[in-house]
Amino acid sequence: MLLCRVLAVSRTLTRCARRSHRGGGLLHRSLFWSSSRCHGVSPGEPGSAQALYRDTVLLPRTEFPMKLTGQTLLDREVEIQEKCGFADLYTWQRERKAKKEFCLHDGPPYANGDPHVGHALNKILKDIRNRFEMLKGRQVHYIPGWDCHGLPIELKALGGLGAMDLSPLQIRHKARQFAEEAIARQKAAFKRWGVMADWDQCYCTYDAPYEAAQLTVFQEMHNKVVTQGLIYQDYKPVFWSPSSRTALAEAELEYNPEHVSRAIYATFPLVTLPPKMASKADQADVSVLVWTTQPWTIPANQAVCYMPNAQYSLVRKKADSQLLVMATERSVSMAAVLGTELETVATFTGSELKGGICKHPTIPDKEVPLLPANHVTMTKGTGLVHTAPAHGMDDYSVASQFKLPVECMVDEDGNFTELAGSALQNLSVFKEGNEKVICMLRDCGALVKEESCIHSYPYDWRTKQPVVIRPSKQWFINTGSLKDKAKEALQKVRVLPESARSSLLSMLDRRTYWCISRQRSWGVPIPVFYQKETGEALMNKHTVSHVANLFKEKGSDCWWELPIDALLPADVLKKSKAGPATDYVRGEDVLDIWFDSGASWAAVLEEELEGDSEEPESRLSWLPASLRKPLVAETDSRADMYVEGKDQIGGWFQSSLLTSIAVRNKAPYKSLVVHGFAVSEKGEKMSKSVGNVVDPDTVINGGKDASMPAYGADVLRWWVAESNIFSEVQIGPSALNSARDNIHKLRNTLRFLLGNLHGFDLQTQAVDPKEMLYIDQYMLHLLREYSMKVTDAYNEFDAGRVVRLLQAFVNRDLSSFYFSIIKDRLYCDAEDSLGRRSCQTALEEILDGVTRSIAPILPHLAEEVYWHAPGHDKEETLFRSGWIKSSSVWRRPGLEEAVEGACAIRDSFLSSVPGKNPAQFDLSIAIEPGLLFELMESLQEEPSSTCSQLAELMMAARVNLSGELPRDLPPDALLSHGTFLINLEGGVIREEGSYNIAAVPTSANRCPRCRRYTAESADCLCLRCQAVISQAS
Repeated sequence: MLLCRVLAVSRTLTRCARRSHRGGGLLHRSLFWSSSRCHGVSPGEPGSAQALYRDTVLLPRTEFPMKLTGQTLLDREVEIQEKCGFADLYTWQRERKAKKEFCLHDGPPYANGDPHVGHALNKILKDIRNRFEMLKGRQVHYIPGWDCHGLPIELKALGGLGAMDLSPLQIRHKARQFAEEAIARQKAAFKRWGVMADWDQCYCTYDAPYEAAQLTVFQEMHNKVVTQGLIYQDYKPVFWSPSSRTALAEAELEYNPEHVSRAIYATFPLVTLPPKMASKADQADVSVLVWTTQPWTIPANQAVCYMPNAQYSLVRKKADSQLLVMATERSVSMAAVLGTELETVATFTGSELKGGICKHPTIPDKEVPLLPANHVTMTKGTGLVHTAPAHGMDDYSVASQFKLPVECMVDEDGNFTELAGSALQNLSVFKEGNEKVICMLRDCGALVKEESCIHSYPYDWRTKQPVVIRPSKQWFINTGSLKDKAKEALQKVRVLPESARSSLLSMLDRRTYWCISRQRSWGVPIPVFYQKETGEALMNKHTVSHVANLFKEKGSDCWWELPIDALLPADVLKKSKAGPATDYVRGEDVLDIWFDSGASWAAVLEEELEGDSEEPESRLSWLPASLRKPLVAETDSRADMYVEGKDQIGGWFQSSLLTSIAVRNKAPYKSLVVHGFAVSEKGEKMSKSVGNVVDPDTVINGGKDASMPAYGADVLRWWVAESNIFSEVQIGPSALNSARDNIHKLRNTLRFLLGNLHGFDLQTQAVDPKEMLYIDQYMLHLLREYSMKVTDAYNEFDAGRVVRLLQAFVNRDLSSFYFSIIKDRLYCDAEDSLGRRSCQTALEEILDGVTRSIAPILPHLAEEVYWHAPGHDKEETLFRSGWIKSSSVWRRPGLEEAVEGACAIRDSFLSSVPGKNPAQFDLSIAIEPGLLFELMESLQEEPSSTCSQLAELMMAARVNLSGELPRDLPPDALLSHGTFLINLEGGVIREEGSYNIAAVPTSANRCPRCRRYTAESADCLCLRCQAVISQAS
């Protein structure tokens, strides 16, 4: 049968050759034509010409699947991870030689639950950058970690058990076990997402070497107590969570904007009028009017504050003639609030209130002064501020300045103590205690008005319950002494987006001290001892250093396990000039978890601390040597980048900065990337009660119903990459379906490239760039431009721009333009012809460049393509072979202008034949002598051609190039004209060329093999196909 087919083809070729014989044979060609309409030859009817030549067409051949779905997709991704050595990739790149290192320090996620889309957003963002840096040849330093201490883990570990029934060691054992299980689940998910790391060598804040490094930071900061007073113990107001029974730092709060308080206006009668006010008030009964949203703090009042430079008024209520003092600018608003007219009796400056003394409204015989204060504002209230030093930060500052007592009337459970009086004792300040205080004010005639006030109020971020401010003896860091240096260091840090810098600076400004002690069991103990009789704290470099060494050897459980004389041995006591160990008890507080994670730079970035003789690597002794080695060719151990969500502006970013400034006087990072939160498709916060939570495991493996198919890991990664990470990142079926569809389109493009490279040997069959057809050279030029832009986008941490550049290049430059032109050349030219090999050379470079450009985002797809791609050993993997390899040779002067000038003419031509097949037209192009004509001549030397590069670009049957249009154009000719600006030598040569075109229906016939209109008769092959068939037979 095959022999019969060859003979039949040969007879047809002979017959057509006789008709087209001109001057001794077939027309010799060196350049060829193609048509966007040539998508391969249809099978046709049995015995038809098309069926006859079907097997002579070089259609794409590849085993690369067009689409992967369901379990097949999941199996393929897992197979790729195993065969391509995803698990070993990090260690491999750490052991190779590299001139530069890229260090992305992993902010430890909290080990208190299952992985969620917030984890996916953060970890994949980091992995995209790490994979890019590795492909670029840098040695990536990335050690994943987990934040393992703290109340949330402790509460979840205990479940329904009460902490009062368990010893600290029992609580710690349960909490550690819970954290370990959470870490295992999260680690498995991170691996499945394709995150590159050595997952057997991570850091956890409960690891003994980590805790020792953390205490070394603590020691260094405490050693500066004399010069800077960095770490100190004090009795002052702190945020206190009654629901957690512990102090909280600012970073552990979340503010509820819908909190409802019972706000009151109350009077404090003046028993001693200020001297400068006495004459104006005529010794009448006068009261100052205050406003507060926390009535329960009234019993703790020690003063009423005013603004010295503001103007105040003595007003008379028309309703009952009561005389009240308030800020002048608040009087109009107050009249509306109180529902009565206010008659101004006198006005005076705030400084004239000096010396006034008020009667406390609820405590008989107690008097409180009027005092100036800078924190008084005129935005709300009366301009006079009720001041309770025990329950307000600004109030405490006033008390410190004027030596006022700081009396705490609230216990750890948020209930009034005996100090508040029998009427209030044991009542909750949030409930019945608050109600009782309001009743007391009403009974004594001090309550002027009560109203509901909706405002922002701090809540415990763990329990979601409101907090109070109450004084407690705690350990603090004096952040005020670090603030200026921290702000100066932050100015040298690159922040993305830049708008986040102001938030970082403003949070530093607001933070004057940092409470670092917590009243829990699960954490790193503060290494302090207290003298049994005096309560005096014993903590110095000798005691802390000894405890740090014990922690490194045994872990922090030894704080509870060892006897006191092991924690305070004789030599340490002698150096400390302290009494016997039996005179001391160990402290019961643990360090704030933000101090835990904030010291991670010391444990992970391998910086040798000042005064620490230990080798930096030895603090990470649990890691293999390849992961512990010092930073390559670096003189400072700052991380190149920290990447976390915007909630870390007041959290890990700040705690890391403050501890590093305190110890090393420099920031721990060179750049910060602050991303938004993952939210539902409607932009709502995800909540199980609302039912809008998107589980990344369900995204990858599929849900219980068809509405959530198995998307695989690459779809999750594409969603991260294409999102605007600097705002809230939406996820849901629409976003995931869009990501899946975009990947399917990309697969088809890659499949086309692979299919047309079947059998191509890059080493022996590639064409030198200078010998390639202009259109192919032009595509290499576009590939080079694309690769440079993509590289810049990755460098700028803009994966979204990478995706946009990729889609523009694939859809516009490849699918819509280049592929539509070259299909005929690929399918119908001789297999080893210059034109086809030129095209395949370009396709191989394009395939390689596109595959490498998507690899950081879609590592599974990239490696799958690399499996099927020619030009490398089958054992080689893409991630071990480097970044895009573009060449400056691809940028040739005049090449861009020649092809783009032709494309401008092409656009005019296609616009003149809308809805019609351009391959059925002959095109005449008229250009006056000049640069544009010379450029078009480089694409077509002959006046008329069906096989020039210009004809290929025009997608026409024939192209005629001359200085003017023919005079004998038929009536049905379609005319058009246009201009093209030529810009050569960087603008030195600029010339605008004009052109006219005429499109005329061709008189040629359609070739039964290539389906282009260049055959002399309907049953005859065109000259090109005759040559190809003749050569093949």
